[in-house]
Amino acid sequence: MTNLASTSIILLLLSSAPVHAATCRDLIGGVQAQVDAAIDRRAADGPWQPESLRALRSHQPTPQSVAAAQGAGSSALIQALEALNRARAADSAGDAGRCRAELSTAQHLIASLP
Repeated sequence: MTNLASTSIILLLLSSAPVHAATCRDLIGGVQAQVDAAIDRRAADGPWQPESLRALRSHQPTPQSVAAAQGAGSSALIQALEALNRARAADSAGDAGRCRAELSTAQHLIASLP
């Protein structure tokens, strides 16, 4: 009977444990993936540009440099990347509300792209 009682108590304690929502850090990764996918889509759509001197010198592109080369949509992409940077800073400072607001800004910017 003690095994049954112990098991019941353990199950009761586990079932009443609080459920934690995704942390802002987890959400940042998802939004970063959305921004990266938007940059990749726009890069694949062209128009193609000649290689820059930095590329010829084997410098790896950054998301910002790729976004800047996207022409008409580059402003929204760059602003989304900046919002992600602000979200990371807010998360590091422990400001979850500000972090989520910046992530929302980044998502709206990506959604506004043609």
